[in-house]
Amino acid sequence: MSTVADKLAKKSSSKTSAKQVRLRLVYIDFWSAVKLSFLAAVALAVVTLISVLLVFLVLQTTSVLTQLEELLLAFTGNEFRLTDVVNLPQVMAFAAIVAILNLIVVTVLGAVVAGIYNLMVKVTGGLLVGFTSN
Repeated sequence: MSTVADKLAKKSSSKTSAKQVRLRLVYIDFWSAVKLSFLAAVALAVVTLISVLLVFLVLQTTSVLTQLEELLLAFTGNEFRLTDVVNLPQVMAFAAIVAILNLIVVTVLGAVVAGIYNLMVKVTGGLLVGFTSN
């Protein structure tokens, strides 16, 4: 009787010929590059917001902010309170502004890189890429 393991062993011992194909990348679709860079920027914005929240919560729970406020109060003579400037809503608003600006910049950079690549292909002939089938 032949088992499944015997059949898999026969398949793995037989060699398959892998065909290699070499293609040249001569064009990047502008709107595809914009959409892809926008999705990457959205992911980066979410990571930015979550990481800022986590860093703020760690600093707050380890009382680093309280110790820093005490140090600043000693230097300024009770004129400047850190908790008036650095609290969760203000920190998250700043992080949201940075994330939105980052979203715009990364999307525009993706479009610019696609446009520059399409112009450079006319001079260089494109990027040679090799593929194999397994």
